[in-house]
Amino acid sequence: MMAEMRAQPDQPPAAEHPADDHLAAGRACLLLVDDDPAILRQLKWSFDRYEVLTATDRASALRLVRAHRPAVVSLDLGLPPAPAGATVGLALLQEIMTVAPTTKVIVVSGSEDRADARAAIAQGAWDFYQKPIDAGALGLIVERAFHVARLEAETRGLRPVAGQPLAGLITDDAGMLAVARMVERVAPTPVSVLLLGESGTGKELLARGLHELSQRATGPFVAINCAAIPETLLESELFGHEKGAFTGASQQVKGKIELAHGGTLFLDEIGDMPVALQAKLLRFVEQRQIERLGGRVPIDVDVRIVCATHQPLAVRIAEGRFRQDLLYRLAGLTIELPPLRARGDDVTLLAQHFADAQAAKQGKPPPRFAADALTALRAHPWPGNVRELANVVQRAVILGNGAMIGAAELGLGTFLAVASGPAPEPILPAALPVPALKLVREQAEQRAVAAAIRHAQGNLTHAAKLLGISRPTLYTILRRSELEAQATIEPGAAP
Repeated sequence: MMAEMRAQPDQPPAAEHPADDHLAAGRACLLLVDDDPAILRQLKWSFDRYEVLTATDRASALRLVRAHRPAVVSLDLGLPPAPAGATVGLALLQEIMTVAPTTKVIVVSGSEDRADARAAIAQGAWDFYQKPIDAGALGLIVERAFHVARLEAETRGLRPVAGQPLAGLITDDAGMLAVARMVERVAPTPVSVLLLGESGTGKELLARGLHELSQRATGPFVAINCAAIPETLLESELFGHEKGAFTGASQQVKGKIELAHGGTLFLDEIGDMPVALQAKLLRFVEQRQIERLGGRVPIDVDVRIVCATHQPLAVRIAEGRFRQDLLYRLAGLTIELPPLRARGDDVTLLAQHFADAQAAKQGKPPPRFAADALTALRAHPWPGNVRELANVVQRAVILGNGAMIGAAELGLGTFLAVASGPAPEPILPAALPVPALKLVREQAEQRAVAAAIRHAQGNLTHAAKLLGISRPTLYTILRRSELEAQATIEPGAAP
């Protein structure tokens, strides 16, 4: 999974896209193209906070684009020698997209023919504005175009540095940056770490970062997904086996734990490990010794253990599906990763990163996201998180046939229908009432918290560890739930 921290060289390389130089230096360059000098004067005055260039015809506009590579262009389609039509303006648009493919072109037209708008968007225009011009409304579109241009320029500027852990972590989100700082502080210590988060949030990437920042970085990093291997094979995969231990065991095989000696063992989806095997894992964690299947000689193993799960471990413990004593041993420190939907503009940063990477693999120019695609990206809940986003964007680049990715190419289903309003609510059978999802989540949360407090005998610090959350987060849950009275119990006191 991609990680998300900015790793920049001491001396940043020159921008591959000249428009990025303007943005990096704070010179937001805006080109206004219109055949009416009065409109240009008015707009230039309205946009005095930018470095404004003006052009009244196709030739001069193209010269300015080549010389200055403006980040944003406002282009009137009605240009001489045919100001009544859109032919000259559309031809100029195509030339701008060829010369400066990352430039955001806002097409302005006095024609009521929507075919012009469709043709402009198809050729790569970022947005479309209908005359008469309202400087305030156009200003909002221009400001948004510059914002997206800056985000794209930042994404293009991300250069993973060889040998630096977490070099692929791309984020502007305070929560994710705090997680990265926590990883940096914890990595040099020998403490076992439990990573919590939904599937696709990048838990394995952080586990690798913990390893690469630790004193075991020169040792092996061995990962195993406890949910991906059948129960009958998982024990052999973890502990290995001797020749003849079972039918088909024709030779001695070292297990993942033994192979990780001197390094880091990453147990992914630990919450799905069978209970019977948890007891054997607990013995290893406590004694740091294993016995291969069919073997009788204990083998000393020196590893740092990092675990991850998307399962609510407090619920699994209450259900008898996970050992509480094992959790105590594994969760020396718990780090919770936020889901993508809670990370603000990270979705657009990551989308552009994945699009650029896929386009480079195919030898294509870097594509851009149309306004409706950006809206769809922000509206989608991303249940699969960063992994889902990467797959969606890569598919859009592979199947797309232009420099612009629209909402339709993303294929995000009902979340693309933002322009046509919400989809009609389905009619549910009266005999099958469906409770509100928010209520179900709140009830499940309260049950899990109650179970954790009972198991921890009122000790809120231990309860938070059982739940895999921080103590302040537990207090927040208690304050908004019916369990608030139990929060008055002093840590360590009987309930």
